Formats: sequence, structure tokens, C-alpha cells
Amino acid sequence: MSQVPVQLTEIAARTDIALAEIFRMERARWAALDPALDVPLGDLEDFVSGGGKRLRPAYVHWGFVTGGGDPKSDIQLAGCCAVELLQAFALVHDDVMDGSPTRRGHPTVWAKFIQRHRDGGWQGEDRRFGEAAAILVGDIAIVMADRQLTGSTVAVREIWDALRTELNMGQYLDVIGTATGKITAEGARLIMKHKTAGYTIVRPLQIGAALAGRPELADALAAHGMPLGIAFQLRDDMLGAFGDAEKTGKPVGDDLREGKPTVLLASARDAASAAQLEVLNRVGQPDLTDHDVNAIQQVLIDTGSVAASERETNQLLGDSIGAIESLPDHNGSQAALRALADFVVERDT
Repeated sequence: MSQVPVQLTEIAARTDIALAEIFRMERARWAALDPALDVPLGDLEDFVSGGGKRLRPAYVHWGFVTGGGDPKSDIQLAGCCAVELLQAFALVHDDVMDGSPTRRGHPTVWAKFIQRHRDGGWQGEDRRFGEAAAILVGDIAIVMADRQLTGSTVAVREIWDALRTELNMGQYLDVIGTATGKITAEGARLIMKHKTAGYTIVRPLQIGAALAGRPELADALAAHGMPLGIAFQLRDDMLGAFGDAEKTGKPVGDDLREGKPTVLLASARDAASAAQLEVLNRVGQPDLTDHDVNAIQQVLIDTGSVAASERETNQLLGDSIGAIESLPDHNGSQAALRALADFVVERDT
């Protein structure tokens, strides 16, 4: 794996400081009303501060700098915090939808609330309570995210509104694809464009540029960000199928156990023999064993799906880096975008 670039770590550190201050004020306000309200906020802060690469804040920042914004300014930090809180909303809800008990090697928010219910001997179903509480934590996160951009320009708000809407529509397609198990490669790509590529790279870049007063850079930024965002998801799909549990914080083959609709899986189905299809049909079954996971992984390799995904990832990376040349170069912004692109594709977590 490539080293995490300084262009990411520096803005990540600044974002963390800003987020800590937001939570300090928020928790003090609501704990004064009722100490019980500090629990969901504490869980949310722990979730936000407990990991994550801060890719989205980095892209807000470098979109801002690409647009001519002062890299030492704090103007863009509102956008950096907004996208990171939005990420928390998405992941907390995602864990409920997927029934994932752990994330980043720690209990998920809904799992923590289930344990509180059990420890307290409370009334009702513990799982129903845990899921309800986690949904509310996610809702709190999106409200906090939205508040960061209160008073922004119309251009910023339009991009922000598009981002939030696209994320939820993409997630719905993901949920339906997982439930039916009939997702095509084209359908998986549609999910990638909305749930990942736009949400992770394109829209954060565009928000940053709009915060710098250059919303007209949107198309040029998308020409760079869209292929990179798709490459990001292809890499994520590979990690979801083959990743090291100690690095990803999730079980090996987690996407295969959940039946996630991915291009990797859809492409394997298209190329599989009858015998191989029987193996792939085990994807998403609740009683999937480690042996089953190994067998599915082998089919992904044998059908050429893994090799095809790696080729496409490299092609998309090349397209993305090539598009950087058409963007303004302010305060090392082009070099930063190249470094981030390499990191996005080569990461192993």
C-alpha cells in the first residue's frame, strides 16, 4: 500500500480539530437539558473520531484550493466537517441495514445500544431498540452536517442538496440489489456513480470549488473525480471480497456474506459455468461458511472477474490523472490530486 499522502493527513488533522469543537459545543448544550442526550452524541463523536481516512474532507479542501482558495483558510472547513458528518450518517444507517455488528474493529452503534438495553434489563425488543436508537444517531449526524453549510451560497447548497439526494438514491438501489440478488454489472455501475463516485470525490471537489467562488469548475472536476470514484469503488469491492480482516475491521469476504451488488460479482456471474454459478448462488446466504467464502473467491478469480476489475481500475486511474491537466494549478493542487488518486486506488483498508 502507498503511504498516506500529506495532502490528506494535514487536512484530516484540521478537520478533526474542527469536528471536536463542534461536538464539544453540541454535547454541552444537550447534556445541560438532559444527561441522557449525551449518550447518542457521545456515540456519534466516538464513531466520527474512531477512524476513517477523511477522504471527503480532503477533496473538499483541494477542490477549494483548485478554485483559487487560500489553503491556510478556514472557510472550507465547514464543508470538510459537513461531508464527514454526512459520512457518519451514511455508515451508521448502513450498519443497521446490513446488520453489521462491527465496524473498524469495534461494535457498531446499533450493537452498542442493544447491549445497553440488555445490561439495563429494559422493556421491549433489544434489537428493535438498538436499531431505532442508531437510526436517530444517524439522523442527528445529517442534521449536524446540514447545519455546517447554513448561510452558504446558492451554488454550494445546490451541490450539497444533489449530494445528499444522490447518496440516498444510490443506497436504495444497493438495498434492492442485495435483496433481489439480480443486480447486473450495469446496475452495479449505476450504484457506484451515485453512492460512491459522486459522494466520495466528485461532489466534495465541487463543494470546495464553489466555496472558493468557482462553481463553474464543476464539469472539469467531474471529469477527474468520476473515473477515480468508480476506481475507488472497484477497489472497495475487491477489499470487500478479499480484504484482510485485521486491516479492514470486517470479516473476510464481508460483501460476499451480505450479498452486496458489485461489478465484481455481476461480471463473474456473466462468465461463470453452470457449476461456478452454483457456487456464486451461495453469495448472501446467512449461513455462509469460511469454506464457502473461499470457494466463491476462487470463482471470482477463475472467471477472470478479478483480473478484469484490476485492469479497469488501472484504466480509470489513468483517465482520472489525465483529466487533472485541464484543472487550474494553485498552491500544488494538481500534485495533491495526483497523490490522492494514487492513494485511493492502492489502499488496502
